[in-house]
Amino acid sequence: MTDDMVNIEVDGKPVEARKGQMIMEVTDSVGTYVPRFCYHEKLSIAANCRMCLVEVEKEPKPMPACATPVMEGMKVFTRSPAAIAAQKATMEFLLINHPLDCPICDQGGECELQDLALGYGRDVSRYNERKRVVGDKDIGPLVSTDMTRCIHCTRCVRFGEEVTGLQQLGTTERGENMKIGTYVEKSIDHELSANIIDLCPVGALNNKPYRYSARAWEMTQRATISPHDCVGSNMNAHVLRGAVKRVVPHENEVLNETWLSDRDRFSYEGIYSSDRLAGPRLKSGDTWEDVSWEEAFACLANEVGTASAEKVGMLASPSSTIEELHLLSLLADSIGTSNIDYRVRQCDFGYQDNEPLMPWLGCNVADIETAGAILVVGSNLRKEAPIIAHRVRKAAVAGSVVSIIDTVQREYFFDTLERCHGKGLVAQLAEVVVAAAGNDSLPAPVARICKDVKPGQEHQNIAKSLSESGNALILTGLIAGRYPATSAVRALVAALGDLTGASVGTLSEGSNSAGASIAGALPHRTRGGKRRSSCGLNATEILQADLDVTFLLGLEPEDLTCVDEVAARLTDHKFVVALTPFTSESLEQSANLLLPIGTFAETSGTYVNCEGSWQSFSGIAKPVGEARPGWKVLRVIGNLLDAEGFDYPSSEEVRDELIDSVGDLTPDNTYRGTTAIETDMVADDPAKAVDVPIYQVDGLVRRAAALQLTPDALRIKDQS
Repeated sequence: MTDDMVNIEVDGKPVEARKGQMIMEVTDSVGTYVPRFCYHEKLSIAANCRMCLVEVEKEPKPMPACATPVMEGMKVFTRSPAAIAAQKATMEFLLINHPLDCPICDQGGECELQDLALGYGRDVSRYNERKRVVGDKDIGPLVSTDMTRCIHCTRCVRFGEEVTGLQQLGTTERGENMKIGTYVEKSIDHELSANIIDLCPVGALNNKPYRYSARAWEMTQRATISPHDCVGSNMNAHVLRGAVKRVVPHENEVLNETWLSDRDRFSYEGIYSSDRLAGPRLKSGDTWEDVSWEEAFACLANEVGTASAEKVGMLASPSSTIEELHLLSLLADSIGTSNIDYRVRQCDFGYQDNEPLMPWLGCNVADIETAGAILVVGSNLRKEAPIIAHRVRKAAVAGSVVSIIDTVQREYFFDTLERCHGKGLVAQLAEVVVAAAGNDSLPAPVARICKDVKPGQEHQNIAKSLSESGNALILTGLIAGRYPATSAVRALVAALGDLTGASVGTLSEGSNSAGASIAGALPHRTRGGKRRSSCGLNATEILQADLDVTFLLGLEPEDLTCVDEVAARLTDHKFVVALTPFTSESLEQSANLLLPIGTFAETSGTYVNCEGSWQSFSGIAKPVGEARPGWKVLRVIGNLLDAEGFDYPSSEEVRDELIDSVGDLTPDNTYRGTTAIETDMVADDPAKAVDVPIYQVDGLVRRAAALQLTPDALRIKDQS
């Protein structure tokens, strides 16, 4: 036994534990359950519910297991008469004021208080006085409150203070009069706020959109993957009669831990939007007509069959599954076009020949917490990838030196070394690179950009922190990826990584940018990063070109920010076919044929996240109307066009074929450019940076009613 270990007994069984561990941690590790309410492994210890009282030898009274550290020779009794009596007494006190409304409570059937009351509660209450009643609080469109049920565990309060860094909930008064709420009825306003629903052990905080729509025991729980950002958070959908009723986190410690962003939790509402496309629709003149699948496919086959290959373009959503993207790439090969791209929000493509195989984080998501220094470049991090922002905050709280280079100042709830903004990203990065180089020569690709640059003190501090940490990480965000001078930003970040020894990582659009790159949804590369014989048109060029046929996979004009006046550009194309779950005024203005495909909930598929993990999922809900999985629609199109190799019976076979064709892939962010980068400083303009609001990133989120009532969404509406 080492010096940092102690020997104790738990219910007569010898156990080895670390010094400083709480009894609760030890009992959990050996599978001995101790009842609790206020304790949560991700939060600090409060010890205010007293439900976890246990007997400790030689102690005059029961001790809280969550707040009592183990000591050598300690004997703990979790089921002794004294421990049981203390736990039952605590339960009696908790039930004194708790309302008897389990039949109408949304927490019924999965309530921790309900479960423990069965084992530790009395069948008859000895309390005859009037019960306490607490008025409900309006804390926004996502979380409903029934504060009379609150047992003052303070999990929700500690979550705000410790996990988000934004104290939105607090306590007033004392004793049984204590109340939890927001300041002057303010709405909770953080992208992770709704996790308090899962943390609440009773029915005080519930899912507001889901309220009174189903009972826990009626629903089936099915695992799936978030389709909105590059993390690919794991989640469970609760399904009733084929419809998704709510979404909760699926614990995955290396990705999203036990948390889920509000965007991932509530976007399911968009599945059942009134904008769902119920069946194929064809435009005849200015009139839209409902047609059969057979008529729609025949029209499409005729248009593609009469078009020249170089006049066909394909644009795909970066949140499409890798199976859909693989088939789209195969379809492009069959037609003979290289005009295919998923980078629909990028406007500078000068870097593409030097791009790595796929956008990669530079490390595993969990490893962000252990970085000694972090530099975030061109990112609205909290809104782009809330789970990544959470990991960065944890790193900062643990002592990591975090700096930010951005186009504007944004709000972060952790300490930073430097926050630089106001100037263009290129100008600021050039100063850091020059500071990092010192007296050494600058890397050739950035030598011209950095010529005559004199670093300021703040940029010198950033360079020093990256060089001295020994474990530094540079994260390039979505704003940098959409920047007019992205090529220069990429080259400078790569040079900075080489000079300081820092790892370089990239946050990418949607849930499957990495998968799109691997599947060959690019004009210059095919599957597995193999170079195409001839480079096709990129996303901007496809929209600006005079094309005969244009495919849109999972996209609407609102998703295409790479050029101005997207709808007008698409109108100039002869024939636009949209494989889409939704219809809209802008899409009906731009397209000629609409084919309904399923959302992420109505199809099977695979996403590759920012750390390179392949995550497959199954369909969890019945398709709406005549919607079909996107991969099946593409398979039929391939068959109609007599393309070879389109006879796939399942999405798994599509995925496995791609895996076999690309072989083992190792993520690598090494910059491959050798020629000097020049940038027009007009392009290095912070005013030209594109920041897509968190609740506008895709069609599903835009149609989630509750999300559109949040402060984040309302601020955007007020600004527009």
